[in-house]
Amino acid sequence: MEPLIRLSNISKIYNPGENEVRALDHVSLSIERGEFAAVIGHSGSGKSTLMNILGCLDTPTEGDYLLNGVQVASMSDNELARVRNQEIGFVFQGFNLIANLNALENVELPLIYRGIDKKDRREMAEKALDMVGLANRARHKPSEMSGGQQQRVAIARAIAAEPPVILADEPTGNLDSKSSEEIIEILKGLHEMGRTVIMITHDVSIAAKTERNIRIMDGRIIEDTPVLYHSEPREESLS
Repeated sequence: MEPLIRLSNISKIYNPGENEVRALDHVSLSIERGEFAAVIGHSGSGKSTLMNILGCLDTPTEGDYLLNGVQVASMSDNELARVRNQEIGFVFQGFNLIANLNALENVELPLIYRGIDKKDRREMAEKALDMVGLANRARHKPSEMSGGQQQRVAIARAIAAEPPVILADEPTGNLDSKSSEEIIEILKGLHEMGRTVIMITHDVSIAAKTERNIRIMDGRIIEDTPVLYHSEPREESLS
């Protein structure tokens, strides 16, 4: 079966020519459906550029990127926007919630852009909030919630439409240790349900919670190792 994600000789070059910078240098990588992987690297390693390529937020200078069997490396901006909206659920370090919307409305927002009718998107948003244990906070605005709760709303927003890929960029970066553990447990639970989760992090202790660690340095993958993490699929709430 074709991997969900396949990168082949991907490079991202800035300032081509004598002073060029290779943010990514011939990176090849496959992610299977249902994997829980961490991309690890320090600032300047290329992990953010890799995340932008994986998330269709940027395009490579050269190489091929197949997502769900579809070539995305040469897509137009409109085509990339469609892929981001339908194929990838994003979780960011800064939560990126709309301050004047409550939790339910924040989760519903990307569903509006997908053209889902009001009744269906309300049901999808309520289900997603229940999965992250926040059904009782649906009417609360971000300012009325802790950082950990806000990140759980962000995860609910990412998973509401059941995209094939969950891409989490430093999802615990702004959280205390207790909240960080809660977020990782939710991501692990999503993986156990069969979702594909890719987490970008600089923290090796956080990366150790996944099942595969992909280490990047100077724009190249220098290590790709499995982690001893196994579990059986489950369907219950993540609360």
